Amino acid sequence: MLIEEQKLEHWIREFYGFGSYGAPVWFIGYEESGGDLPEDVAERLDYFYDLGVQHNQPLCDLRDLYRNVAFRSEGQRAKLFKSMYDYRFGDNAVLHGVWKNLIAFTHGYKGLKIPDLLTYQKDSVARANEALIQLYPLPSPHNHAWYYSWLDLPQKSFLTTRKTYEEQLYPQRIQTILKKIKEHKPEVVMMFGMNNINTLKRSIQLFFGDVEFNMVKGIKLQTPQYHRTDVSNTTFIITTQMPALKHNRVETGFDWERLGREVRGGLKL
Repeated sequence: MLIEEQKLEHWIREFYGFGSYGAPVWFIGYEESGGDLPEDVAERLDYFYDLGVQHNQPLCDLRDLYRNVAFRSEGQRAKLFKSMYDYRFGDNAVLHGVWKNLIAFTHGYKGLKIPDLLTYQKDSVARANEALIQLYPLPSPHNHAWYYSWLDLPQKSFLTTRKTYEEQLYPQRIQTILKKIKEHKPEVVMMFGMNNINTLKRSIQLFFGDVEFNMVKGIKLQTPQYHRTDVSNTTFIITTQMPALKHNRVETGFDWERLGREVRGGLKL
């Protein structure tokens, strides 16, 4: 399936994630997973381009996009799911390894009991309570391999390497995200899986003024190490950690509900 330059440009320029900017909790990931198959990328681009031209939506409807992306896998799962919507939101949906911890964080932050995670994922994730935003727009595998160098697009030479791609996009992306934060004033913004913490801190300080960050040490198997600042009524949390178990090993995970409670308890109102 052909990736069209016009649609790719529209995605890079306009795609910021899923949910509502009016949500009280924003999760900002480094990037969405995927990108290893051009067909998967092309289906996302095609959907978003058609949607954007027609409706100019600021954030994307996660469920609607997933209806338009085929589920590509071998083995038994291939028989269960036709689309990514079926995989994450259908009758036989599979719980997302990251979303479940983001759900736990939201409920810990709000002081609420964690609901049935799969039911919440199917019915509520990335709707009223959470915005799922991406620092960088193009999906990429968890191993940070870079598959966009195969695109024969001379006008997009910055896609040749991940480094040039990030250098090209970061200034505009972070400025747009920070402007949206200032405009919509979410209660908490958690940036997770970040490997550029010092750059992010400088960007926030330049945008909001000389705010100070405190580093909060992690507690093994309880909470990750993170950097925190409070700007007006918005709390920023930046961590290198991903809200997922590495290789499904309990000894590499954290209690994200506890982190939510800890962040709420330290919020300066």
